[in-house]
Amino acid sequence: MKALPARFSLPLIVTALLAAGPALAQDNWLATWMASPQPTWGNELPLPTRIPEALADSTIHQKLRVSVGGSQVRVVVSNEYGKQPLLIGAARVAASEGARQVLKFGGQEQVSLAPGETRTSDPAALVVPALGDLVVSLYLPQRTPLTTFHWDGKQTAFISPGNQVNTQRLAGKEQVEARLFLSDILVDAPLDSRALVVLGDSITDGNGSTLDSNRRWPDFLAQRLASENVAVLNGGISGARLLEDGMGVSAAARFERDVLSKPGVKSVVLMLGINDISWPGTAFAPNAPLPSLDKLIAGYRQLIDQAHRHNLRIIGTTLLPFEGALQGSIIEHYHSAPKEQLRQALNRWIRTGQAFDAVIDFDQMTRDPRHPTRLLPLMDSGDHLHPGDAGNKAMAEGVDLKTLF
Repeated sequence: MKALPARFSLPLIVTALLAAGPALAQDNWLATWMASPQPTWGNELPLPTRIPEALADSTIHQKLRVSVGGSQVRVVVSNEYGKQPLLIGAARVAASEGARQVLKFGGQEQVSLAPGETRTSDPAALVVPALGDLVVSLYLPQRTPLTTFHWDGKQTAFISPGNQVNTQRLAGKEQVEARLFLSDILVDAPLDSRALVVLGDSITDGNGSTLDSNRRWPDFLAQRLASENVAVLNGGISGARLLEDGMGVSAAARFERDVLSKPGVKSVVLMLGINDISWPGTAFAPNAPLPSLDKLIAGYRQLIDQAHRHNLRIIGTTLLPFEGALQGSIIEHYHSAPKEQLRQALNRWIRTGQAFDAVIDFDQMTRDPRHPTRLLPLMDSGDHLHPGDAGNKAMAEGVDLKTLF
């Protein structure tokens, strides 16, 4: 082997690298948290949005828990469904209720997002531990219609009047359970880190779990994987469907945004289809026909092909039992014998069709052995559709981690 010329000697190279300092440091930006954006709705859906129509001269404080930690943070805000520019007058990020770090966008503390635009903040020097809590505060100086949100945030957000981004206390005159304009958190993570997206509906979104407690099944899975530097991204949208738009766009329409574009994602778990089966004939879709098994399978195959074209592993899950779901609520006729037959047929295909790289059999984990078309009572939140805290924990603990990557 020839010696390096004197001008390329090893001591000089090391000296130059040390002198360059962080400028040559290798950033490894990883998505560690997400809340899939949804458009707000009017009377076309039977559930209220539970948020104000607009805010003005107000600050929104939103708490969240990351999966993998890192040495720097970037915050992603979205005006995806906005019909006018979104002006953020100031933004801060903090570790729980610690000192606030200024968030800048392109070097500016104020940022305007055009309709449909998403913006990522500059890096903020904030060390975040694995499973650590963050608070993001956004100040809206002008009247801002709340058109882009995540309906079922399962975390209380506080709205206070005026510019309160530097406040040290989580409080506000108004409280909501939705995410407002906040879509992602990125961290500068260890080089061996990677991410997993769970693309799902309200069962993944945590409907039925305890508010402000991080007890969705992806939260419990994140706890199991934290020591492995694996981020679990919750891509659940309550009311989401595989084939059609629901309380958010269809799986095919959001697969690029919620899976393929997330930095560090290596695998995706697909847990969708129960709303495609259950919505027809209810207040959600009173005149819609039941989809065919072939159409549902084609929808799955489309997503499987997309994942494989991008070298992602894709894991399918069976659909949970739902007999008796939502009885006594404003949503009637959610379950029926034909819907049950379709769920059973689809589950058989998921288990035996060999289309997915692996299968998680949540149906088997959660059903009542004495009445297999119903959830096991210990796992049921009480509405016979969504697992409660114990059910979410059991689902996460039942996942064979070796199948994920």
